[in-house]
Amino acid sequence: MDLRVGKFSGVRVPKPEDGLRAVVDRAPHAEALAERWIEKTKPFRGAVYRARRRLATAGVVLLTAWLFLHVMFGANGMVVYRSKSAEYQKLQVEINRLQQENEAYTQQIKALQSDPKAIEKEAREQLHYTRPGEVVYVQPTPQKPATHTAGK
Repeated sequence: MDLRVGKFSGVRVPKPEDGLRAVVDRAPHAEALAERWIEKTKPFRGAVYRARRRLATAGVVLLTAWLFLHVMFGANGMVVYRSKSAEYQKLQVEINRLQQENEAYTQQIKALQSDPKAIEKEAREQLHYTRPGEVVYVQPTPQKPATHTAGK
């Protein structure tokens, strides 16, 4: 099988000089177009040049305002920081309370494991145990009267 390609008669490969020549040929047109654009924008550019201090001041004010809003109300701003700080303080108080409660329970467990007086106290309070000859008076808890009304 022969994969060789013969000469193409209709294909012309451009030379590097041709591209440069095309640019040089169009240069006067491009210069004229640039000159017209410069003349058209001259009043606008003059106004911008005269107002440059005002524009710079406005830009600085806008940047400062944006920065202030970002620092105050952004994802990690002062508002969020203060709310998280308050939440942290509440959690610290709760942690301290739970640690004290845990310590009290730990002491109570140790007392119930080793102290006979603590064991007797719990038996008397929770199981209503008495010693021989003792009489215990229990105050009845008031109960709410039952109401027979139909629910809505």
